[in-house]
Amino acid sequence: MSSPIPVADAQLQAASQALGRASEALLAKRRQQGFWWGDLTADTTLESDYILLELWLHPPQGGAWNPPSRPKVDKAVRSILARQLPDGGFNIYPEGPADVSASVKAYFALKAAGLPADHPALKAACRRILELGGIQAVNSYVKINLSLFGLYPREHCPSVPPEMILLPWDFIYQMSSWTRAIVIPLAIVQALNRPRPLPADFTLEELFLPGKPLAFAWESRLVSWRNFFLLTDRLLKLWERFGVKAIRRHAIRKAERWMLERTRYSDGLGAIYPPMMYAIMALELLGYGPDHPDRREAERQFYNLMVDDGERFFFQPCFSPVWDTAIAAFALGEAGALSREVSRTTADWLLSKEVRRKGDWSVKRPHVEPAGWYFEFANEFYPDIDDTAMVLLALRHLEASDRGAQRAAEQRAVRWLLAMQSRDGGWAAFDVDNDWEPLAFVPFADHNAMLDPTCPDITGRVLEALCRHGLGKDHPAIRAGVEYLKRTQEPTGAWYGRWGVDYIYGTFLALRGLRAAGIPAGSEAFIRAAAWLRSVQNPDGGWGESCASYEQGAFVAAPSTASQTAWGLLGLLAAGDASSSAVERAVEFLVATQRDDGGWDEELATGTGFPKVFYLTYHLYRDSFPVLALAQFLKARERVRGAAA
Repeated sequence: MSSPIPVADAQLQAASQALGRASEALLAKRRQQGFWWGDLTADTTLESDYILLELWLHPPQGGAWNPPSRPKVDKAVRSILARQLPDGGFNIYPEGPADVSASVKAYFALKAAGLPADHPALKAACRRILELGGIQAVNSYVKINLSLFGLYPREHCPSVPPEMILLPWDFIYQMSSWTRAIVIPLAIVQALNRPRPLPADFTLEELFLPGKPLAFAWESRLVSWRNFFLLTDRLLKLWERFGVKAIRRHAIRKAERWMLERTRYSDGLGAIYPPMMYAIMALELLGYGPDHPDRREAERQFYNLMVDDGERFFFQPCFSPVWDTAIAAFALGEAGALSREVSRTTADWLLSKEVRRKGDWSVKRPHVEPAGWYFEFANEFYPDIDDTAMVLLALRHLEASDRGAQRAAEQRAVRWLLAMQSRDGGWAAFDVDNDWEPLAFVPFADHNAMLDPTCPDITGRVLEALCRHGLGKDHPAIRAGVEYLKRTQEPTGAWYGRWGVDYIYGTFLALRGLRAAGIPAGSEAFIRAAAWLRSVQNPDGGWGESCASYEQGAFVAAPSTASQTAWGLLGLLAAGDASSSAVERAVEFLVATQRDDGGWDEELATGTGFPKVFYLTYHLYRDSFPVLALAQFLKARERVRGAAA
């Protein structure tokens, strides 16, 4: 640890004033019902897929495509075009390079919506796509989507068989929860679909790179999981042609029941965009007409994700109110900025979202009482461990109308978190021991999220939540979690962050978990991590990290952001550093970049959906995390002063 540098009273005063303004600004964003809910934005693929869905639901008549949703489609076109890069491509995170899958999706959507092939935007996109390897280089889900319209050869797309729902050993539950929710309706779609109508003379032939093969490449070694699953895919294509039709019909009906059951008590299937879209397509193929209640509800939930306020048009990948509320309430609680009324109504709202039904997680934990919290307004089948831990942290600062009900919910959540610890000592997002690595070689696994393994960021947050709720360092679960974090610390001293970008996120949460678990600040893990954080601090005093870290497998610097600066500062504070020059410069950065209204600007994505594939911008991160960091800094400085006195 670098030698302490006294922080001037002027800086403490500036930090205190900044915290006051930031707290007021964050409180002003709270909804009347008692929750916070910020925008959650991603890339152009959501608007591109919306146009695909509209083409699916409202096919061309007489070769011309003029759907009833034409005004919305035109807005989606403008939204996509506004984000085209100078080189003609489309990226998957702000300031990132062109991505071939996002670019092909955008090209298809723009052309389907009526842009002529000689339109400058399409000509530029076509050139860039060919430079990136052509349409053959896109991921499996893009190929599958295009094959539904006959635009990519079906024989060169992965098969997603509905029969997988019939396999023993709870096969579908070995996949991550989000993959499960995607592939079940997609399997129905692929099994029942015939190529859909397209506008007259529509083609994507110009995107195929000459000489590049269409099929998946086999590994040179004969025996490998990849080759096994590619061979399985070949056999599945034979099964589709010659297999027992009664078995396929049975599998489709079982998949249909599974899908419909998980649309109950939910903001849609999985409450996330991709399965919600595929569910609509599946219902249409299953014969659910536009007026059928299940289809109407599926479409209503999907279109609820649309933001169209006259100035902006985009789709959110899902809603984040429980997550946003828990982080904001915890930050304001640490800052001492919650009134009794805000505390009560926020706690009451959070308690109303507690899960009390068994979901997919119970397949591996059948005897555990339902508990915990989900991410969205409603998603009863999929409470997640990260949200549950974050809500538990928030509830330490909240007091519900019914204190007994609050204590009972907290106790249930603690028991549920303990039950959801994986065998390696860590915690994952939705499931336990969801780490059967061969599944990562399935041909449709290239969304890079086939599994839901444990990760340091969630484990750190869970340790903090459990310890704040009374579990001591000698509790077996705490000991196992601590050992997991010690084991997963990288040689650099950092920790990988699965759900936030990337090493800064993982490191700050791992450090907070270890500190809460009673690990001494002078231990080697803290010293190495703090040294790493200081080594990647930007010259302006802030921290910034690019989504490219996931591609490189190592830290990639980016311009400083408010949220990542807060994470870096929180990490150093957790490591016992309250007075170094690095801490002082971080506080100065947050104070200097704060807007007059108390908030911060932040354009870069700091949230992670699927590493290397899909990233998120949480629009409240820039406001909540600086509040938490400044509050923790001022508390730490008070402790230093108290010790000196």
